[in-house]
Amino acid sequence: MLVRHARLSGRAELCQIAVNKGKIAAIQAEDECSAPLIPRDRFETVIDAEGLLVLPPYVESHIHLDSVLTAGEPRWNESGTLFEGIQIWMERQALLTEEDVRERATVALKWLASQGVLHVRTHADICDPQLTALKALLRLKEEVRSWVNIQIVAFPQQGICSYPRGAELLEEALKLGADVAGAIPHFEYTREDGLNSLNILFELAQKHNKLIDVHCDEIDDEHSRFVEALAALAYRTGMRERVTASHTTAMHSYSNAYVSKLMRLLKLSGMNFVANPLVNTHLQGRFDTYPKRRGMTRIKELIEAGLNVSLGTDCFSDPWYPLGNGNMLQVANMALHVGHMTGREEIPLGVHMVTEGGARTLHLQERYGIEEGKSADFIVVDGKDPMELIRRMPVTRYVVYRGKLIASTHPAKAQLHIGETAESIVYDNPRL
Repeated sequence: MLVRHARLSGRAELCQIAVNKGKIAAIQAEDECSAPLIPRDRFETVIDAEGLLVLPPYVESHIHLDSVLTAGEPRWNESGTLFEGIQIWMERQALLTEEDVRERATVALKWLASQGVLHVRTHADICDPQLTALKALLRLKEEVRSWVNIQIVAFPQQGICSYPRGAELLEEALKLGADVAGAIPHFEYTREDGLNSLNILFELAQKHNKLIDVHCDEIDDEHSRFVEALAALAYRTGMRERVTASHTTAMHSYSNAYVSKLMRLLKLSGMNFVANPLVNTHLQGRFDTYPKRRGMTRIKELIEAGLNVSLGTDCFSDPWYPLGNGNMLQVANMALHVGHMTGREEIPLGVHMVTEGGARTLHLQERYGIEEGKSADFIVVDGKDPMELIRRMPVTRYVVYRGKLIASTHPAKAQLHIGETAESIVYDNPRL
């Protein structure tokens, strides 16, 4: 493959990218391309990027593929709360089959891939003696590996200590092939159970050499402070950047005095944070009258402290969230609004959190990025800089995975019938 007239971050001149055997073979400025490293007649595909931005693919840091596209089954979440969503999911979970999970998750992955999401961390509920969802997603991971990379978290939705054989099921899931060990300490019966669940989690993750991703303090309760216990374990065990704290929405409600103390420990821990701005703002603050809390964690302060932050969709069309379509720019746009991050230097961070930030969370650094020798995974987006992407949320023109074109989209056009002649307008035209 040859990609011409590509705009790359940090380079003033347009470039061309030569791809061979699924790897980026060469990146050259356009005026240096008269003699490319690979003869032109060997290119099977040529893409003209037309001066648009070429990025490494979007990363979906947190989604539940086992529950996607189940909204209204068996009933709708009318309260909009996390806890009603969990109750409805428990009812729907009883109806799961591996084929059911596989079919719905495949549709969702196609939506994601068509929009440039090529790396996905999904959680699979393991509070099920048969591990139906996990087995379905493990099978699917192999079936789709030619066009998307999936990382699976063994997620005990009802707790490790509060669900029968919770620790045994978690270990069984890790042995079956789950990539990441999960927990949900704030949903355990007691604080003591929550702390014990974290100790069990770290013991099993270290035993089986797995990453860790914890649903942590996903609640408005300012007294839910498992993030400090998680950070202390990440620091003391040396797991550090192998640990991820997802949600941490209670941090939105912590006092500033406590957060100033907490930040010291978080920096020592070096762990990752994942915010899910669409679902966090949808589920949190439901018990408030006015003012209503936004519920998203303090991403601005975490970034300023030097911690890695990435973003996830979390859910779409399921018991927790009836909307969503997998558009990571929509997720980033929402994060910047809710986080009051609309300064000129802050807006580009929205794109960073759904690209490089996500790659760090998933530990993809060795293969991720537009660099010679790395896997040829990249997207051509219909814009020229990160601020434009956040403002317009344009389509992803081309999606390339391991050197193969897997999706292409072209902007919509409208005809304006104003005056004596019709005028054609591209909605995503940056000059409009």
